[in-house]
Order: sequence, then structure tokens, then C-alpha cells
Amino acid sequence: MSNLTNIQPLEDFDWEGYEKGSAQTEQSLEQQANAYEKSLTGVNDHEVVEGEVISINKREVVVNIGYKSDGIIPVSEFRYNPDLKVGDKVEVYIENQEDKKGQLILSHKKARATKSWERVNAALENEEIIKGFVKCRTKGGMIVDVFGIEAFLPGSQIDVKPIRDYDVFVGKTMEFKVVKINQEYRNVVVSHKALIEAELEQQKKEIISKLEKGQVLEGTVKNITSYGVFIDLGGVDGLIHITDLSWGRVSDPHEVVELDQKLNVVILDFDEEKKRIALGLKQLTPHPWEALDPNLKVGDHVKGKVVVMADYGAFIEIAPGVEGLIHVSEMSWSQHLRSAQDFMKVGDEVEAVILTLDREERKMSLGIKQLKEDPWENIEVRYPVGSKHHARVRNFTNFGVFVELEEGVDGLIHISDLSWTKKIKHPSEFTQIGADIDVVVLEIDKDNRRLSLGHKQLEDNPWDTFETIFTVDSVHEGTITEMLEKGAVIQLEYGVEAFATPKHLVKEDGSQAQQGEKLQFKVIEFNKDSKRIIVSHSRIFEDEARREAREARKAERAAQKRPAKAREEQPVIQNQAASTTLGDIDALAALKAKLEKGE
Repeated sequence: MSNLTNIQPLEDFDWEGYEKGSAQTEQSLEQQANAYEKSLTGVNDHEVVEGEVISINKREVVVNIGYKSDGIIPVSEFRYNPDLKVGDKVEVYIENQEDKKGQLILSHKKARATKSWERVNAALENEEIIKGFVKCRTKGGMIVDVFGIEAFLPGSQIDVKPIRDYDVFVGKTMEFKVVKINQEYRNVVVSHKALIEAELEQQKKEIISKLEKGQVLEGTVKNITSYGVFIDLGGVDGLIHITDLSWGRVSDPHEVVELDQKLNVVILDFDEEKKRIALGLKQLTPHPWEALDPNLKVGDHVKGKVVVMADYGAFIEIAPGVEGLIHVSEMSWSQHLRSAQDFMKVGDEVEAVILTLDREERKMSLGIKQLKEDPWENIEVRYPVGSKHHARVRNFTNFGVFVELEEGVDGLIHISDLSWTKKIKHPSEFTQIGADIDVVVLEIDKDNRRLSLGHKQLEDNPWDTFETIFTVDSVHEGTITEMLEKGAVIQLEYGVEAFATPKHLVKEDGSQAQQGEKLQFKVIEFNKDSKRIIVSHSRIFEDEARREAREARKAERAAQKRPAKAREEQPVIQNQAASTTLGDIDALAALKAKLEKGE
């Protein structure tokens, strides 16, 4: 009790307020509120501040920025940083200091975006290594979240080796290097490959410095192209050209190797400056020519498969890596060279005869026509002079027709041996290519493998008969079939053609005969050897006029030779004869003028 008596009441205690339920004055409450406000960090909406992560769950990240309440941020905004943990300092953007629920609303994504452009530019300038989150695939590469900016990661910049499956990178956080920025369009290009290239470059130098030609190394098939195979030798790549994959022909490298396959290769050559390494695979096995049967010789028969076709021939593989060429001229005895594709195709199994064999040069020529008998060996027996045969027209020239009696046996029918009667200017007027024609063997040229043939000789020479019909001065009916500069061609009976010069085409009325007219013609020249007949239409009436003139002159001379006495005794008759003679003279003068005009 004594202790209680020593307790003194507070002088400024508000008993009235206590009675009303408030033990503090308004002034003290305001002071406390001010002191609390001063203890908080001053923040403004839409600004970026730094905060500390105080808790993390599957949905949210709680961040303390020293404000009266903590902010909540969706965990998806930290997807780029899977290593986020409690205590980490993060930048946040203040969306709202207090929503309807009194909650502080923050955004890490907007905070990153606000300063991301500055950071990206600084990363490019300082060659800084940054982290990014691979969001998704896109054409030609990937989209990466870097500081909240969507950057482009080209497919060629993902790794030093070609990527076959882009999807395995989606959702991963990786380190990158900014390699390019377009300030105008705010495009950012990043590279993961650039981070490891520098290290690989040093590795390559060390590897290349230890390389030697002929060295055998183990490698892994990294990439297969149409022209060769890239091999990873453990940090440095080498190329096996398609021709160095196998001793045999390779049309597609996939036939020999497959991706990720491990195999031994030999170094053929390398360039330290350009860091190119040429590798070989076939060089690890002996050359097939060395294993070729030593007893194989010219004349032997071999079998093989057609591996390559060309117009000039076919390459036959008789063993892997051992090929021989069958030239198109060795495919048939025919002298009419055709394309090799007419005889065989790739993949065909063929038998051939060895024509040449050079083991040092590793070359071999083959033939298939040698499997058949040469048709010219016994040509005199099979096609003797005078024998008749069927042939096929193969080609024309201005001087004749080339025909083929059988494969490898050709002959020429000279244009003069096509017809006894027709004057042929070009063989195409008589026959056509591909047509059949009957021939007679006239001459054999075995050395040049050529027969001289005739077609008209299948019939008797009609000119023996024509010689008795178209005698000189005989008259025949003919039709003008062609007008030429130097005359006209006349078609006579029996299919015989004759020729008349312009002066022999003048008609009795002085006009010129025209093509298509049918007239009488007199033979003025016949040459059996050259098969030439010259005719004239004008000669018919000219010769008649000359005959009349001759008869008139003959009568005149007879009258002049009569005795004078007889003329006196018969005055009347004399007067008549004189009159007749004078008339004849006038007629002769007229006829002479006419003949001169005709000539």
C-alpha cells in the first residue's frame, strides 16, 4: 500500500478521453502516423525501384520495396530466370501503390522493359554475356526474351554444329551475346554460338597445329551434303569430298555414311590459315585396281553394271572402283553413230570384251559389238557383185542415197543409178529417209566398208529400145513440163524426158510455146550414153518450108535448062512457064524472109 501512495498520476493524461474510450490524443495519433510514414520508403506510381524477394510460390513472387505493404508479381514474369531465390534483389515497376484491396501492385516485366533498351545497347557495346529465355520457334530461328525484349536468335547462331531439332531449346534459359541492334526498328539479334566460338577457335589452332598429312583420326559425321560429308574431329571440322568416300561412284553420300556415325578418316590436306581440312575415307582401303585379277587381258569377256551414261558412251563397273568405258562406236557395227542411250541404261547388267587395258593409268575400254561377228569379214560371200537385196534408206546427199542393208553394212546408190529415165536433181525426189528400197550390188570396197549399189539396174536399160524409137528427125507428141532459163523440159511417151532450147520453142505464128502445152516435137539429137534427147517444135514447120523452097528452086533450074527452039515453038506454053517461074520466085522470096525471121 505504501508503494501505491508514491505513484503520481500523469499530469497531461486525458482522463476525459479515456472515459470516452480513447487513451491518446489526436495530436499523439498524428505524430505516430507521421513517424510511421517517415519510416517507409517514399515511392511514386509508374517509377522503377529495387526490391527484395521475400517469398516465392508456384504462382507469385512477393517483393518488399520498403513500403507499408509488400508487392505481388506473377511468377511467369521471372520465367527467364529459373535461378531466382529469396533474398535476390529485383527491379520492379510500381503500377499502383494501393488497389481496392489495399494491395501494392508491382510489375517486374515493365521494370525490365523500361531499362532493357539501355541494357541491351550496353551489352552490345561491352560484349557482355547476358541471359535470355527461349520463348518459341519462328521462321529461321528462335524468339528469346532478353530483359523483357523479344530478340531474334538465328538458327545458325544456336550452336557451332547444325541443329536438327529446334524444339528442344524452347523453354530453356541460355547465355547469349548481343551481336546486332537495329536502332530504328528496335530489333535485337543475339547469338549463343558466339560464346563458344572463341574457345573453339583456340581449340582449332591447337588441333590444326598437330595435324599431319596421312594421319588417321576418329571423327563423327556432323553434316551430309550433296557434295560431301563434314566430320567433327573434336572441335574442328573436316570435309570428305564425295569423290573420296568410296573407290566406286557415289551419287548420294547418304549411301555411304549416316549422321552421328563415328568412323576413321585420313588427312589428305589442310590449310592452317583458312582452317580447311580435306579428309578421305576410301584411302583407308586398297585401290580396287590393285586387287584386279592379274590374269585379266585384252580380249577377255567381263560382266558389269552400267553406272554412268553419256551420249558418247557408258561406264561399266566390273568391280567396285574398277570401271571401263564402252564408247558408242563399240556398241554396234553400224557406222551410223547414235546416242549410247539407244543401247543401254544405268543399272543394266552387260557383258563386254576388253579392248584396251592400262593398269598404270587405271583405264580400260570395252566393247559389246565384238560379241557379234563382223559383217564385213565375209562381205564378198554374203553380198557378191550383182546380187539383189532389200535396204533401208538412212541418209541423203546431193550425189546419192546412203542405205543400210543390215547393221554395220552400208551402201551408196549414186543419184545417176536411181532411174534410167528420170533426171533427178536430189534423191528426195525419188525416195524418203526410212523407206525400203531394192538394190543391186555394183562394187565392193572392203577397206572403207562401203558398197556401191544401184536401183535402176534391177530393170533392163530402156535406152536400148529408145534408140530405135526416138531416131533423129522422128516426130513425137510431147508436153512442156518445166520452163528453164536455157530452155524447157519436154515429157515424151514412155516416160522419157527431152530438152528444147528457146529458139526451138517458137511456134509457126511466131509466139513462144508455154509450160503445159502439148505440141509435136522433132528429134534433132539422141545420145544413148548420156541419156540425152534434144527436140525442136520449130523444126517441123521450118523443115517443111525448106523442103518447099528446095522443090521450087529445083523447078526453076529445070525450066531454065529447056532448049530455046522448044521455047519458040510453044510461045503460049513459054509464057505460062515464065509466069509460073516468076510466081515461084516471089514465093521463094517470101519464104526466105520468113526463114530469116524464124532463125
